[in-house]
Amino acid sequence: MAIIVVIRKRDRGFSSLLLLNFFFFAIFSGRFISVSALNYTKYRQVGSLRLARIQRHLDKINKPPVLTIQSPDGDIIDCVHKRKQPALDHPLLKNHKIQKSPPERPKMMRMMKEENDGVRRENRSSPSEGIAWQMWHQKGQKCPMGTVPVRRSTVHDVLRSKSLFDFGKKQRNSLPLSRRVDAPDVVSGNGHEHAIAYTGASEEVYGARATINVWDPAIEEVNEFSLSQIWVLSGSFDGSDLNSIEAGWQVSPELYGDSRPRLFTYWTSDSYQATGCYNLLCSGFVQTNSRIAIGAAISPVSFTNGNQYDITILIWKDPKLGNWWMGFGDSMLVGYWPAELFTHLADRATMVEWGGEVVNSRANGRHTTTQMGSGHFAEDGFGKASYFRNLEIVDSDNSLSSARDISTLAENTNCYNIKSSYNNEWGTHFYYGGPGNNPECP
Repeated sequence: MAIIVVIRKRDRGFSSLLLLNFFFFAIFSGRFISVSALNYTKYRQVGSLRLARIQRHLDKINKPPVLTIQSPDGDIIDCVHKRKQPALDHPLLKNHKIQKSPPERPKMMRMMKEENDGVRRENRSSPSEGIAWQMWHQKGQKCPMGTVPVRRSTVHDVLRSKSLFDFGKKQRNSLPLSRRVDAPDVVSGNGHEHAIAYTGASEEVYGARATINVWDPAIEEVNEFSLSQIWVLSGSFDGSDLNSIEAGWQVSPELYGDSRPRLFTYWTSDSYQATGCYNLLCSGFVQTNSRIAIGAAISPVSFTNGNQYDITILIWKDPKLGNWWMGFGDSMLVGYWPAELFTHLADRATMVEWGGEVVNSRANGRHTTTQMGSGHFAEDGFGKASYFRNLEIVDSDNSLSSARDISTLAENTNCYNIKSSYNNEWGTHFYYGGPGNNPECP
C-alpha cells in the first residue's frame, strides 16, 4: 500500500508557512499511525512498510514517560526515568553506570547564582541579568526529580529527512572547516559555509567555553540550517576517525519542523559516517538535568538594537572519570558524553572551534538567503551582529584560561564574515554572520 503525502511549498523565512491540515492513516501491525501536515516541498509516496520501519525506530528512541508536557510551541516533552533514557541503549554502554558524583569543575570559573539557567540579556546602556526558560517551561511545568526531559520524535520528523538512516545525523560534508583537506565548500559544492575562530592544531585541550547570543535567522530552504556552536575535536580530519563533540543553538526546519532556535548537541567518533547524532536521537549522550530539554526551543531571543540574550556553554573532560560534561550557564550540568564512545577523545582534544555554519544549497541557482547568526555582518557590531564572547580553554590542570592565540576563517566574506578582538570584559571575542545572498554574494 502506498500513501501519497501532499504538502505545499513554504516561503523564505517560513513566516507565512502554508500547511495542508489533513490526516491519513496507515494500518500495520494491528495499529493506526496518524501523519498530518508533513513539512515537504513536493509530492511524495510513503509506503506502509516504510512507515512500519519508522515506527519501530521511534518506539526505540521514544521511551515510556513518567509525565508528558505539551509545549506552547507544539513540542511534546516526555519526562523519562534517568535509567531508561536513550543513551543507555548504546552497545558500548551496556555496563555503564550513570555518573552520580558531580564532575570536578574547571577552576577560575566566574560563578553565577545557582538559579540562573544560563541565558543572559544585555543592552547598550545598562547590562542586566535575567532568567529565561525554554518554551516548554512557559506554563510553569517541569519534569519530576529522577527523570530527564526528552523531546518526542514523530513520524513527521523522520519523513523530513532523506532516510531513516540519515534522521538526526549530520552529513559527512559537515567536517569542521579549519582542517579540511578539500577545497572550500563554496568551490567544491559541498554546500556548508562557515565563519569560525579556532585554536592551533595538535594542542592538548580538555575543554572549551563561550557565551553566544541567540537569534532566529531566516532559513530559505527546508533542507538548509543555520547554527552557532562549539566544536571540541580530535583525530584525523582527512580520514575516518575524527572525534567531535559539539553544542550550541540551531535553526533547522528539516530536523525540527519549524524556524525556532533550539539548544542542540552532537557527537561522532568516525567523522560523521555512522556514529553519533543530534541531541538524544540516538544512544550516547547521558542526560542528568531535569530542567533542560536538548532540542527544545530557546526563548527569548536577541533582536536588533534591543536586548541581547545569550547562552553560556562549557564542554570539559572530568579529570577523575574521563567523561566529557556539558555545562549550561555557569552552574548547571546538562549531562555527559561517556568516554567509552570515543577513541581519540577518550584521551584529550587537539583543537577547538567556535562559530557559525549554514547550508547553502543554491536551490534557485544563486547563493542562499539563509542567514548566519543575526543576518548582519561582523562590522555592524553589538546589537546587530551575532557574537561569541569570553572564549576560554580548559587545560591539563582542569583550569580555564582565555583563548588568546586563535585564528579566524570564513570561505566567502561577501556572504558571511568574522572579526575577532580582545578586551577585559569580554576577553577574546568575535562578531560574525551575514545575510547570505546580496549584491556582493550572488
